[in-house]
Amino acid sequence: MFDKLESVVEKFKDIEHSLMREGLDGKELTRLTMERASIEPVVTAYQQYKKIKDGISDAREMLEGDDPEMQEIAREEVETLTKQLSEIESELRVLMLPTDPNDQKNVILEIRAGTGGDEAALFAADLFRMYSRYAEKLGWRIETMSMTEGTQGGYKEVVAMVVGDRVFSRLKFEAGTHRVQRVPTTETQGRIHTSACTVAVLPEAEDVDIEIDPKDLEISLCRASGAGGQHVNTTDSAVRMVHIPTGVVVECQDERSQHKNKAKALKVLKARVLEKAQREQADAISADRKNQVGSGDRSERIRTYNFPQGRLTDHRINLTLYQLEEVMAGGVGEVIDALVTDHQATLLKQEFGDQI
Repeated sequence: MFDKLESVVEKFKDIEHSLMREGLDGKELTRLTMERASIEPVVTAYQQYKKIKDGISDAREMLEGDDPEMQEIAREEVETLTKQLSEIESELRVLMLPTDPNDQKNVILEIRAGTGGDEAALFAADLFRMYSRYAEKLGWRIETMSMTEGTQGGYKEVVAMVVGDRVFSRLKFEAGTHRVQRVPTTETQGRIHTSACTVAVLPEAEDVDIEIDPKDLEISLCRASGAGGQHVNTTDSAVRMVHIPTGVVVECQDERSQHKNKAKALKVLKARVLEKAQREQADAISADRKNQVGSGDRSERIRTYNFPQGRLTDHRINLTLYQLEEVMAGGVGEVIDALVTDHQATLLKQEFGDQI
């Protein structure tokens, strides 16, 4: 591990040197800045590790002296610093785990009602509210890109951009099928119904990741549908965009401005094209990659929300919490923390085996 850490330090120095070069274009500057930010915590922790190790060495030299009082101080110092060294070594192991290059990115969050009709649409709205409140707690910004309302309320589909610090690193664990069990408001006999929604979490595609040739786009304008009063019925502001090579289709009607809708649609389209390319690449490397967290596979049920029992169960890590109300109010962070910890434990075992 320490050979790798030394190479990371050298890489960090090279990046800092490159950033001081004159004439850097925008793309190169963005790439270098992102790369620097991704390894800076490793370099900082390693510098602290070496500082503590030097401190232990100095304290042990003091133990060889003749002054009993200084020897006692040195023993306490060695004990304290040794504990700190163990803690920061554990931190370094986590920091040196293979990283997802998308972790730093913003996210396109897509929630779609699945089986369950109107109840699924209502649950989609509940999930969107949950993520919106969670984003607010973390200081993230959430911006609606498009939504299609259900016939009895809720959303058949809602697409939003989530902007903030390391959004994908947290929300990627939410991709999959979310199942809800509860008594719908329209149910007269008190029977519990089971419905489902799918959640897709796509990293925002930066220009450095993917370029879309305007010639490959088919753009059409139409009138927005759904609630919105007179304006919706009179203005062709909605945008439908098709990426011809991949067949990816995006529609955006959230803004009154045709120009803004085009910009938003292009963001979503880039994210979907990038996700499609990454998924196909992953499938080509290994079919097992589909099972990895954040792979975009939405066919598997990942979580159940049981309202009559106030119970949430995440099936991937066998986590059960009896605080569903708090989770739906934006407290989903506790579930995500558990998923992150489990994911790191798996990677640590793969990377270091019996060393941990």
